[in-house]
Amino acid sequence: MVKYDDASWHYGGDFPEDLPDEAGATHIGMFVACALLEGLGSELHTVEFAEDLEKLRKRLVTPGAYFLAQCDGKFTNEDLNDEGNAFTEAYFESKSGEYLSDYYDICGDDLPTPYHFADTWENFDRLRPVISRRFAEWRAAKS
Repeated sequence: MVKYDDASWHYGGDFPEDLPDEAGATHIGMFVACALLEGLGSELHTVEFAEDLEKLRKRLVTPGAYFLAQCDGKFTNEDLNDEGNAFTEAYFESKSGEYLSDYYDICGDDLPTPYHFADTWENFDRLRPVISRRFAEWRAAKS
């Protein structure tokens, strides 16, 4: 199993004291939700968590809350299908990917830290077009 990210890696150390630990999962949850809504989820989500995934689609649960509940705050290769994992390795991975840079750009400079970016559908709607564009570019480059 490959672990791409874990919320617990973020809420230790210099994590802002004024935020709940859940804020350490927002950036991961936003990406996972985009991937799932793009059809990149594994059977774990599409079959085993189908009812919960439908709640995500209907926006009855926020991306971060879904991620924490269904993934226990851990983002692994078991969450995505083969194409989703290939895209994640290219775009999300912190060493070479551009996801965090895009995320920080969307967060803006008006927040004390990127962890202050709220787990809301409004913020998801700001971020999703960027991720979708990156996915389309990645997919086109592969063809």
